[in-house]
Amino acid sequence: MASYFYAAEYYLVLALSIAALGMEVWALVDCLRHRPEAFSAADKRTKPFWLIITGLSTAIGAISLNGGFGFLQIFAILGTGIYLADVKPALQGLRGYR
Repeated sequence: MASYFYAAEYYLVLALSIAALGMEVWALVDCLRHRPEAFSAADKRTKPFWLIITGLSTAIGAISLNGGFGFLQIFAILGTGIYLADVKPALQGLRGYR
C-alpha cells in the first residue's frame, strides 16, 4: 500500500518539475527575443543579467528534472517568476523594441 503513495508522490513531483522546466524555457526564449536596448528603455536590469538568471534557471530545472524539487529549484522558479511577472510585461509595453 505504501508503494502506491510513493509512486503517486514521484509522478506528482515529476509533473511539477516538467511544468517548472517549461516555464523556465519559456522565460529564456522570451528573454532572447528582445533587443538589449529594450531592457534599459523599460528601466529594468540589462539583457545579459536576465539571460544569466533565466539560463541558470533553465539549467537547474533540467538537471533537477529527475532528482525532485530541490532547494535550488525553488530559487530557479523564483528567478523565472520574477522575469515573467515583472520584466516581460514591461518589455511588451514598449513598441519597436523586439
